[in-house]
Amino acid sequence: HIVNQTMARHILIRPTQVLTTEEARLRLQGILNRIKNGEDFASLARASSDDKAAAAEGGSLGWVSPGSMVPAFEEEMNKLKPGEISEPFMTQFGWHIVQVMSRRKHDNTQQFQRSQAINLIRKRKTEEAIQDWLRRLRAEAYIDYRTNK
Repeated sequence: HIVNQTMARHILIRPTQVLTTEEARLRLQGILNRIKNGEDFASLARASSDDKAAAAEGGSLGWVSPGSMVPAFEEEMNKLKPGEISEPFMTQFGWHIVQVMSRRKHDNTQQFQRSQAINLIRKRKTEEAIQDWLRRLRAEAYIDYRTNK
């Protein structure tokens, strides 16, 4: 099971009650301009990004497989060539810029089979739990048949 993975990093600015959506976009545009003028992406991500987990890693998301990001993010990321940085774009999490570092084809057969097995077991256990619940519901049901004669 071969998938195309992308090594990417990003900076996220979330709108808040204090920071409007437009102000968040303008703040991110300013960060992008600083990157274009030669400042280090990783340093700016550490200092500015609202995604604290990625910020600690210089904005790095690691190797991203298809379907692991929200569609709007993945769509913008897939438009870029390695080394390119996107313009600010919005997802449900806030405003992002993303830089594609590299792309690769990765054999994730083992992970794919594992997730298939987990899903199969989860489905089976769910079905068993439903059947068990229905059996208990039927066993606990009390029906009183009365005739009016």
